[in-house]
Order: sequence, then C-alpha cells, then structure tokens
Amino acid sequence: MHEMGLSDAIVQATLRRARGRPVESVRVRIGGHPVDPSVIDQGFRLAAMGTVAADASLDVVVEPMLVHCNGCGRDSPAQHPLAMVACTACGGVDVDVRGSEAVVLESISLRTSGELP
Repeated sequence: MHEMGLSDAIVQATLRRARGRPVESVRVRIGGHPVDPSVIDQGFRLAAMGTVAADASLDVVVEPMLVHCNGCGRDSPAQHPLAMVACTACGGVDVDVRGSEAVVLESISLRTSGELP
C-alpha cells in the first residue's frame, strides 16, 4: 500500500497549500521506484473525499530511476524493481542506481468562485 500512503501525503500537501480554497487540479512529480499513476489517482480520490480537493484532477509525472551498468556501460530506466539489481542488456549485477526519489507537488490550480465543480 505504498501508493495509498503517497496519495494521502499528496492530498495533505495540497490541502495545506490550498488553505480552504477549492482545488481544480494538482500536478505531482514522483521520482524513484516504479509506481502506477492510476493507483496514485485512485488513492488521491479516496484521500481527498470530503475536502476542497475532492473534485480535483490529478496529473502524475513519473520519473523512473536510471540504472547504469558498470559492466557494459548501458544506462536504462528502471521500469521494474528487478531492473535495479541487474542490467537489462547484459545481465550484469555491477549496477548503480541513479536519480531522485523525491515527490514534488509541482502545482495546484484553484477554482475561481464562479466555477462549478
């Protein structure tokens, strides 16, 4: 349930930034381990129920970690957890995982008072 905890944290950060104002949309960038954007979206919807972010659309940008193989020199995105332990090209296990594991709430758009949800 890693995604549910992440979704709840995104909603909490959104609510702090919105300060009680209705939220129209949220954009979040997630680096690091592979996540399913549809699961994040579903978790966001559940965590936002009954809040000013309940009707907000969510744009999730996923930035996978980069795996560098010290054996063959190939760099590849870590699309799957196993790709972080062995090179997908040569199978070598002398790999370095690079990239950010940050979760960044990039922006929120607030609904103006005349707009309907």
